[in-house]
Amino acid sequence: MLRTINNLSDINFEKPGKHHYQVAFHLDSSWGYSLLPLTVVTGQRKASAPAQPPGVAVFGGTHGNEWEGQVAVKRLCHDLDPTEISGQVILIPQLSESACVANQRISLLDGVNMNRAFPGNSHGTISYRIADFVRTFIFPRVGVVLDLHAGGNEAIFPLCTSFHPIPDLVQRAEMAKIARLFDTPFILIYSSQMASGLLTDEAEAHGKVAIGGEFGFAEAVNRKGVRHAYEGVKNVLCHYGMLPGDILKIDPSRPPAPRFIKADNLADYIPCPRNGIWEPTIDLGADVKEGDFLGQLHDFSDHTSEPLRIRAHRSGVLSMMHFAASCKKGSTLYVIAEEVWL
Repeated sequence: MLRTINNLSDINFEKPGKHHYQVAFHLDSSWGYSLLPLTVVTGQRKASAPAQPPGVAVFGGTHGNEWEGQVAVKRLCHDLDPTEISGQVILIPQLSESACVANQRISLLDGVNMNRAFPGNSHGTISYRIADFVRTFIFPRVGVVLDLHAGGNEAIFPLCTSFHPIPDLVQRAEMAKIARLFDTPFILIYSSQMASGLLTDEAEAHGKVAIGGEFGFAEAVNRKGVRHAYEGVKNVLCHYGMLPGDILKIDPSRPPAPRFIKADNLADYIPCPRNGIWEPTIDLGADVKEGDFLGQLHDFSDHTSEPLRIRAHRSGVLSMMHFAASCKKGSTLYVIAEEVWL
């Protein structure tokens, strides 16, 4: 049964079983609500290990036009059986519900990017109130936070999980271990200097094992991305003894373990030098050398003009490229990361 919640304190996180909610956040400028989907699975299986399972929160739809996470988390809401679960799993398939309904990166209700809204504000506009709910009601109940993203219509990434190079070495080592469980080709250690207010930033500050990931692009539903996101979450639950079974090798066609790559320096996030139409000439995820030809920008105001050739500023792995053909000056055009061994 789907229950609508108007008072946040009415969510029963202690009740055993699986319970589905719509959490009503009132609109700022009209009568009505944004109904946040929430499923709480409080396990009925006794923990096999002496230690209490950490609790896991899984988010999709932090950006509304990134669909792989939304689909994977929705499937988990349906598929997880509380009789097989030990501990608690909290699932939110569409964190920015209003952005998801509109198929937009940001909420059209307040113009806010949910992944810039943390730590939130209980008296702010709707996105800030939802962020405050996550910080005050969800984070205290879990030890692991998984935020499933995709490139949307902004960027293309190779399938990857990601985390920040936080100073706490124990916390960082556990994050690296959990990131491996999604069996993506790459694990990206990326800069938190690009923006503030990220969900994973806030989770890290609270001492959580916080993992992000990029599981597709183009406002589509990438079949492989959904599989890695869905089975990766289940692997995390198995790893902590919250779900019985063995860790699954998600992509048996790719024998090597995930490659760790690091782009924690803003100098490696290269802005587009001018407006133009971007024509890539190399595949994403490729190993490149300094000076390699990555692509070119075309100016159609003069169809006889030479394109501007873009070359790699350093050697490494091409870990992100601008997705749309039309690229504006200042937009991130590409990122080159260096391989690291952890």
